[in-house]
Amino acid sequence: MGDYLFEPHAPVSIPIARGGLFAVRRVYCVGRNYAEHIKEMGNDVRDAPFFFAKPADAVVVGGASIPYPPQTSDFQHEIELVVAIGKEGSDIAVGDALDHVYGYAAGLDMTRRDLQAVAKKAGRPWEMSKSFDHSAPIGTIEPASTIGHPDKGAIRFSVNGTVRQTGNLNEQIWSVAESIAYLSQFVTLKAGDLIMTGTPAGVSAVMRGDVLEGSIEGVGSVKTTII
Repeated sequence: MGDYLFEPHAPVSIPIARGGLFAVRRVYCVGRNYAEHIKEMGNDVRDAPFFFAKPADAVVVGGASIPYPPQTSDFQHEIELVVAIGKEGSDIAVGDALDHVYGYAAGLDMTRRDLQAVAKKAGRPWEMSKSFDHSAPIGTIEPASTIGHPDKGAIRFSVNGTVRQTGNLNEQIWSVAESIAYLSQFVTLKAGDLIMTGTPAGVSAVMRGDVLEGSIEGVGSVKTTII
C-alpha cells in the first residue's frame, strides 16, 4: 500500500452501553415517517419511504455542544429513533430485517429548514439542509440483545426544559423492519451503518444557548447545547 498523501481521519464512533464503540460507516435517514409530522410540513402521506443521507462525521456524541450552522435563520430539531446495523445484507426480507440490527439509540436530525424549503420549491436535493457539520447528535447505543427491538415507546423532546415534541414509536408509518428491507433494495447495508427513522410532529426552531434534550422510552436519551 502506498503512503497516504495526508493522515487518514480517525473513524467516527458512538459509545455502546456498558462498553465498546460502534464505528459509523454511513448514515441513512427516513423521510416523513410520522403522519402528523408529514401534515405539519404541508405534505401528503406517501406510498413508499424515501431516504436521504448524512456523512458519518456529522455525528456528535457524548452530549457535546454543536455550533449554530451558517447560512440559515431557521435551525430546527427532529428527535428520532436511530437503528445501528450490525450485519451486512441486501434485498433483505422484512421477516429477516431485525436480524441485521445491532442496537438502537436516540438521535437528532438537525435541519436548516429554510434551505430545505428553498430546495423543495426548486426541485433540488436537500443535501445542504440536512448533511452539514454537527447535524446528527446521537446518544449511547443500546444493544438489541439487551433491550430487544422496540416497536412502541414514548418519544419526548424538550428545549430548555419546555416540551416541543411528543410521540410514540408505534406511530411510525414504516416499521424498522420495513425501512431496512426497503432501503436494502437500493444499497447493501453493512455493519456500521445507521438509519434514522423519522420524527413525530412538533419540530421548531432553536437558537444559540438552547439546551436540547430528547429521550425514547426503553432506548435512551440524547442531549446537546447550541453555541
